[in-house]
Amino acid sequence: MRIFQIVTLSELGGAQVMAAHLSNALAENHEVTVFAGEGDGKLFALLDKRVNYFKIASLVKNVSPLNDIKTLFFFLTLYRRYKPDIIHLHSSKAGILGRLAFPGNRVVYTVHGFDSIRLAYRKFLPLERCLQTRCKAIVAVSHYDEDNLKAEGITRNVSCIYNGIPEPSAGRQETVLPVPEKYKKKILCIARVNKPKRLDLFLETAALLPEYAFIWIGNREEAPDVPENVFLLGNMPDAGSYNRNADVFMLPSNYEGLPVVIIEAMSYGKPVVASAAGGIGELVEDGVNGYISKNTASSFAEKIRTIMENDTLYKTLACNSQDRFRKFFAVEKMTDQYLKVYS
Repeated sequence: MRIFQIVTLSELGGAQVMAAHLSNALAENHEVTVFAGEGDGKLFALLDKRVNYFKIASLVKNVSPLNDIKTLFFFLTLYRRYKPDIIHLHSSKAGILGRLAFPGNRVVYTVHGFDSIRLAYRKFLPLERCLQTRCKAIVAVSHYDEDNLKAEGITRNVSCIYNGIPEPSAGRQETVLPVPEKYKKKILCIARVNKPKRLDLFLETAALLPEYAFIWIGNREEAPDVPENVFLLGNMPDAGSYNRNADVFMLPSNYEGLPVVIIEAMSYGKPVVASAAGGIGELVEDGVNGYISKNTASSFAEKIRTIMENDTLYKTLACNSQDRFRKFFAVEKMTDQYLKVYS
């Protein structure tokens, strides 16, 4: 099959990482091209050499009438020229423009976190309801999102496929987190500093646990009033590999779909402490491979301390985390399910 994967941004995030892993897996037997819009283009660095890619300068996240019209015409030209068998759209903006431009019977649309529309950008809900007839399948990345899509009147050919990633290679080079040796335990978070992520809550939690190092990867700017035990490392290539050198993964957030960064932490066998948001409860089983936390610093600190101060509990959570990853979130499972949808 000739398959197009189209995602709004070319900078790294959950949708981009998932699209890259899916494209790489599909490229073994199919012709795959990835298209992405504004951003630093780091998505393209994740792609296998067998995957073609193209940056669409006019595809931007915010509403822009001129750029949006340019993108629509680009999509129309693209289809007439190459006649792909499948057009797989990722995230809201690509999902809207792609469903307007491409033949609906060739389109699969993956919603990477429906709460961003349902809660933060609710004014676009009527458009999502109308466009559900302009694609062959709508895929939620969590059952939480699947249920909310249906509750909001988006019910046509909706299903759930969990995000999946490759298991880390045992032979990969060791990655070291650059923090002083006096911190024997390390808490890692990987996220961009924008809504819905809670850097403020991360800093407050760190202040309550000064004996541990708290590392955030993904910030673009420094933050004011950072505790001494907090290290903001900015954007780093292959950020997920730094789980290898961390003890616990933490994700404070107001809403989520199915965070790939948590799946990465699970693939390395790390206990996770994360907010009770979106599909996180489908990744983290409370007390089994980590803990679900209220969005308060005291709650996060209590759960992190519980894990750190009990070696037996830590080993159990870590083992369960990796087992849960292999059972539900391996890239092979995701790819097989999408191929069934494509068929």
